[in-house]
Amino acid sequence: MKWPKVSMGKLSPASIFDLEGNNAFYDTDGELELSKVAYQYIAGINKNARAFAAVTNPLVNSYKRLVPGYEAPVYVAWSASNRSALMRIPASRGLGTRVEVRCPDPTCNPYLAFAMMLNCGLDGIKNNLETPPSVNVNIFDMTPAEKDAAGIDSMPASLEEALDAFEANQIARETLGEHIFEKYVAHKRAEWNKYRIAVTDWELEEYLSAY
Repeated sequence: MKWPKVSMGKLSPASIFDLEGNNAFYDTDGELELSKVAYQYIAGINKNARAFAAVTNPLVNSYKRLVPGYEAPVYVAWSASNRSALMRIPASRGLGTRVEVRCPDPTCNPYLAFAMMLNCGLDGIKNNLETPPSVNVNIFDMTPAEKDAAGIDSMPASLEEALDAFEANQIARETLGEHIFEKYVAHKRAEWNKYRIAVTDWELEEYLSAY
């Protein structure tokens, strides 16, 4: 398979342009006017989303935002018309055709986050991964059995869970390089352990008088 040459000057985590300036995600004859490359990119994000969460959502507090029922998406799925999915395909086509990954929060390091999301998407292109069907219903309204039947996974619920997925993912190690990968994991594990043993005001108010 020939996948597009990439101009690093025209690259984002959401769209890829070839050296002639054409958006590789756009195909007038494709379903939803998306190209095969776009679908493969979506498949790569879908496969690796839980692993890049440790970088795109790097704090303990990041996971108090990634909970069902709020604006931030927690379900690993894609759609052109559904804001409850992790990946959204905006209506713009042509040069504006892109894939939005909606989970990162403002605390992330954008250089690491962009690199992780890009390489996860390229994993789908390089390995010709199959794209799961789009999910065009409100995932928040689906039962656990319905989500299981549709193959919809959830993003990690804590920094610890995200780090477990991150460490198990080979793309993460290759993207960051051995040194940064090991230092990042060590720092974030220490951060999680400090949080685990901290007693918060909520715990005092909730439990002290009751027990």
